[in-house]
Amino acid sequence: MSRTLMLVPLSARVGITSVSLGIIRGLERNGVSVSFFKPVAEASGSASERSTEILRQVSSMEIPESFSNQHTESMISSGQIAELLEEILARFREGAARADVAIVEGLLPSAENQYANQLNYQVAKTLDAEIVLVATPYRDSTQQLKERLEYAVAEFGGKESKRVVGCIINKVGAPAELPDAPGADITGVFEHPHRRRSELDILSLYGKSPLRIVGCIPWDAELLAPRARDLADHFNAEIVNYGELETRRLHSITFCSRSLGSMIYRFTPGAMLVTSGDRPDVIVAASLAAMNGVKIGCLLLTGGYHLEPQLRKLCGPALETGLPVILVNNNTWQTAMLLQTFNNKTPSDDPERIERVQDFIAGHLDNQWLESLSVESARPKRLSPPAFRYYLTELARKANKRIVLPEGDEPRTIRAALICAERGIARPVLLGKMRDIHRVVEQQGLHLSDKVEIVEPSSVREKYVEPMVALRKSKGLTEVVAREQLEDNVVLGTMMLAQNEVDGLVSGAVHTTANTIRPALQLVKTAPGAQLVSSIFFMLLPEQVLVYGDCAINPDPNAEELAAIAIQSADSAQSFGIEPRVAMISYSTGSSGSGSDVEKVREATRLAREQRPDLVIDGPLQYDAAVMENVARQKAPDSPVAGRATVFIFPDLNTGNTTYKAVQRSADLVSIGPMLQGLRKPVNDLSRGALVDDIVYTIALTAIQANQ
Repeated sequence: MSRTLMLVPLSARVGITSVSLGIIRGLERNGVSVSFFKPVAEASGSASERSTEILRQVSSMEIPESFSNQHTESMISSGQIAELLEEILARFREGAARADVAIVEGLLPSAENQYANQLNYQVAKTLDAEIVLVATPYRDSTQQLKERLEYAVAEFGGKESKRVVGCIINKVGAPAELPDAPGADITGVFEHPHRRRSELDILSLYGKSPLRIVGCIPWDAELLAPRARDLADHFNAEIVNYGELETRRLHSITFCSRSLGSMIYRFTPGAMLVTSGDRPDVIVAASLAAMNGVKIGCLLLTGGYHLEPQLRKLCGPALETGLPVILVNNNTWQTAMLLQTFNNKTPSDDPERIERVQDFIAGHLDNQWLESLSVESARPKRLSPPAFRYYLTELARKANKRIVLPEGDEPRTIRAALICAERGIARPVLLGKMRDIHRVVEQQGLHLSDKVEIVEPSSVREKYVEPMVALRKSKGLTEVVAREQLEDNVVLGTMMLAQNEVDGLVSGAVHTTANTIRPALQLVKTAPGAQLVSSIFFMLLPEQVLVYGDCAINPDPNAEELAAIAIQSADSAQSFGIEPRVAMISYSTGSSGSGSDVEKVREATRLAREQRPDLVIDGPLQYDAAVMENVARQKAPDSPVAGRATVFIFPDLNTGNTTYKAVQRSADLVSIGPMLQGLRKPVNDLSRGALVDDIVYTIALTAIQANQ
């Protein structure tokens, strides 16, 4: 372990858990191994410390348990502070010894924890940790915040000790207070506030701060959007219709106490509509909105009024769209009052929200500072999934490529295109009818950016007939057949790629792999010097990213083809920041087995080494020998690959496809691919169950390929 960093909150409500999560994500993006430890739990009597619980849910870290508040208070009050610090140090070493950077989260100062600052300083000295102060402007002026930081530096050793190395200012621009009075239209709980503190004074702090500001994190109300389920749990509500209670997020709350005409504009995606259960006009209006594609966040019925059977039957089609409906016995006024006690902290069982918080915080940290934290580390770095995803988006931004998406009216694809356009990952082109795309955008509550290009297939199809006939002339393709095949948007998009009008193609959200790949093989064809077209999957394991090939294209490659796949896959891994150590997989390791299948792998290994002596390749290796160090020591002690392989080449499609799916499903991990190798232009396939993020990263991957 080279560095220990302690995050010390200067007050309550600074968002210390979010900051911890963001720093860990930022370090992972830079390929740094991280450990985490919260020495003392915040709340009395809680089963688990919140930051620890969240990280255990979203990572594979082995995090030491926090000491309880009661235990800490007891030892401090009995004068056993030295013993307490020894216990903290021992527990810290259990979980942090193998990390490049250890993140330690300090205790929040509060009326209950009046010893927090003193204990935080003692822990920092015991662990020889550098301190980063975490503050929020709240109601302070810039001068007051500056003075508060100066006081904290003095309290934690002064400038001379150089223990305090920086500060993070969180929640910049947050409202001084959120609305707390119940009323007919409570929206400020989750929406952006109308009145904000000027962010210019915070920016001026950079010139005044007594410390280096290593992070300035703006307030973003979107990060507070809870699931409908969270509100249902808070109200202890009865579930009338479960629907998409787990996944719909709430961006506003409307108490429907006025006439329908004066409230209908509030029936928007993500809205929680609160109405008395005896208001059938509101219930029917919400149902009509749902049936028209508006994803209302939730319908909450007050007063204990259940839906009448006839009304429920009338609203049945709306309920089938996934509209969650919940019921409380309280009246509307009591419900409004109870809402004020809702805890907006990110739940530990909400991985989507946790992921957004981590990425948002990490994106507002000083990356040069993050990189400096691992300077002293001499350990070899593994490319973690967060680092790999960050690497993808950064390279894609630099590539700035135009990527066509043939499934242009598919909702996930549209969302991914908007994300890619806004983040600069690519210049997406949606193929589809303009009216269909706009209808989906409206139903999803999205805003179609002018950075997303839409191409109407009917307006451009004819111009590709002649070039397509020319490409397939040797196969006897006629204009009539070409025109018919171009009705398929995947074929049309592939022709755009073949004609160099776009740089890459991504499809598969609603099409099969064959539908996506066959036109590419026929029209784009192989790259110069490529022996064949093959594929790889990027397997995002908890600790690192591995490459599997070929799991999608070649059914039974011979030795020469297998060697070519190994070389292609190693080069692809290198291109995406993964140090290639190639294992040629078989049912035998070394010379322990025989048979035609083993001989094929052995010969492929020889050919690959001969063609590319610069690559680290070994085989045949069994999978366990390739991936597990203890097995490698027994079965292949002299292998440069065994126990530390990053690229796995399977002997045939049956083995590769079965293995990748078994690992993906059994370990519940994300895989990106298949990424095709050897084509003249990049074409990549999606799983039909792909999430929006999967599509975003596949678009990024395609853009990078186009740049190579």
